[in-house]
Amino acid sequence: MKSQLKEEFENNMDFTPKQIGLNQETDLLIKQSHKGACGVDLPEVESFQLKIGQNPRSEIGLAEVNEPQVIRHFVRLSNQNYSIDAGFYPLGSCTMKHNPRLNEKMARIAGFADIHPLQDQSTTQGALELMYQLQIWLGTLTGLTSVSLSPAAGAQGELAGMMVIKKAHEVKGEADSRKIVLIPDSAHGTNPATAAICGFEIKVIPTNQEGLIDFDAFKNLITEYGTKIAGTMITNPNTCGRFEKDIKKIADLIHQVGAYFYCDGANYNAIVGKVRPADLGVDVMHFNLHKTFSTPHGGGGPGSGPIAVRPELEEFLPSPHVRKNGDIYEFYTPKNSCGKVKGFNGQFGMHVRALSYILSHGADGLQQVAQDAVLSANYILYKLKDYYHVPFKGFCMHECLLNDKNQKEKGVTTLDIAKSLIEYGIHPMTVFFPLVVQNAMLIEPTETETKKDIDKFINIMIYIAKEIKSGNGDRFHNFPLSTPRKRLDEVKAAKNPVITWSELNN
Repeated sequence: MKSQLKEEFENNMDFTPKQIGLNQETDLLIKQSHKGACGVDLPEVESFQLKIGQNPRSEIGLAEVNEPQVIRHFVRLSNQNYSIDAGFYPLGSCTMKHNPRLNEKMARIAGFADIHPLQDQSTTQGALELMYQLQIWLGTLTGLTSVSLSPAAGAQGELAGMMVIKKAHEVKGEADSRKIVLIPDSAHGTNPATAAICGFEIKVIPTNQEGLIDFDAFKNLITEYGTKIAGTMITNPNTCGRFEKDIKKIADLIHQVGAYFYCDGANYNAIVGKVRPADLGVDVMHFNLHKTFSTPHGGGGPGSGPIAVRPELEEFLPSPHVRKNGDIYEFYTPKNSCGKVKGFNGQFGMHVRALSYILSHGADGLQQVAQDAVLSANYILYKLKDYYHVPFKGFCMHECLLNDKNQKEKGVTTLDIAKSLIEYGIHPMTVFFPLVVQNAMLIEPTETETKKDIDKFINIMIYIAKEIKSGNGDRFHNFPLSTPRKRLDEVKAAKNPVITWSELNN
């Protein structure tokens, strides 16, 4: 009976793109320009002289439009933007979760929104106390009790974390001999980039058939390079959506040779409140506040990537660090600080949002976040495993990994599937990452999506798979069809970008 109801539900789903109606396309402002049109009158500047030695221009070349044209143009453009507030956003490894409006309300309190980083510390005690409390929470959750909020993004958190490790080796007089960092081949690209920027040489750890670090290969690297190793950078859960089951043994091996274990905390939202990374042997870890604690994500920022370290590494934290001195909260510079990574004191507005999220959930609520995220991903994996190829068998963590092996036999690729999702009103999942899986589709539903929305995504994916299997997949090569921008030649666009407007290329 259940199977019959499921089949009827899938067959009765409406996959026809909805009419865009009054959501109109808009011309470029320069194309709307009309000689003499004006949105604001500005007085002529008398006796104006150019300060940089250039000849004055007779015309600036800006569009001449009136105020309604400007307003309508940018409102229409904003309607073409897609965001987590508009719909389901299943980007694997990016955690596009709902940002509670309570967080936004807290960040707009005048005492937080209107302060300036150059104010005297006596006038910002409330803000410093908030930062201190966030440090306490992050340290308690991870077991890494010394925290710096300075880094402005996850990638900068990685950089700060590896700078701490490098500084620790310098103080011990081992910086010249420890030049190697071990990094899995499934890592985020920022990991090897960070290690290289810090002057380290990268040795790659291969992924095994389970989607995990090849432990035997890791042991061989430890044996081969020994005390030349400065540390390892490992994401756990990893980018294949798996929890590294040998993580404690890996930590023990890295510590045996006097190196440090850096954990990329990008996927911490899968285990927050459930596992303390310090108990696994982690020495240094960064957080992506937008992933785990719901500060805004996307659009270029603002980001925030605090780091947490073991107490013995506190003296190497970036400057400044917040501490409590009696009844006073103050900034101070650790005695062997690795340096300053961000102007002033980090992204304070993100600190407000993150602490609001933490306090509103509490310890039990944060555990539920992790449990729901993992449940949602495994639900999708179970529903789609008979339609798409699953490269690594077994349960996943907060994101599930598929690829196009089944569909490629019919001439349809991961890119076609992703573009087809757009046509049916769903933002595509992450594609072609992790690189260890050919034509990967990495799907993360997060804990904030309803079962109804997740089911909609599942049934659209099943519909696409069935159409391809039935021999109707060729039409997906041209999708999307009903969007303002159709399928692009992305290679040509990257090689020959048109970055200026003219009548010839319009």
